Amino acid sequence: MVETCNEVLKSSGYQAQIEIIHDTMALQRGAALAIYAKTSSGCIIGADRGGAPRRTSEEIGRYVARSLIEDLATGATVDRYLADQLIFYAALADGISQYRIPRLTEHVETNLWLAESVLGAKTEVNKNLVKIQGIGYHPSRFIS
Repeated sequence: MVETCNEVLKSSGYQAQIEIIHDTMALQRGAALAIYAKTSSGCIIGADRGGAPRRTSEEIGRYVARSLIEDLATGATVDRYLADQLIFYAALADGISQYRIPRLTEHVETNLWLAESVLGAKTEVNKNLVKIQGIGYHPSRFIS
């Protein structure tokens, strides 16, 4: 996994320091690879993949490296896995939250719809920039 991941990253001009951890206390057997990059603007973009039956180590390494490279190439400030998960926090926050996503997915669209429909937040997507006007949730306001 590590060798293949490093080869793919290197072919795109990236250098990685990957630490191998043998966790004997894990609840499940198997392998996984997780990597991340810190961008010049301070963002942390990550990619990962777990092992599965008939999924080779090389496939995992290639997939993880390519995912990271793709997300970095978009100029996103969050990776594909975090893009949809931030929506509810931003919708509950006070003020406007905005961040760049690698691409618009069904998960992002669904969570934006839920934030508007359920919470009443205002959302907007322009290309890959997500803007959310939060509702300024404070627990004390909703307890009678």
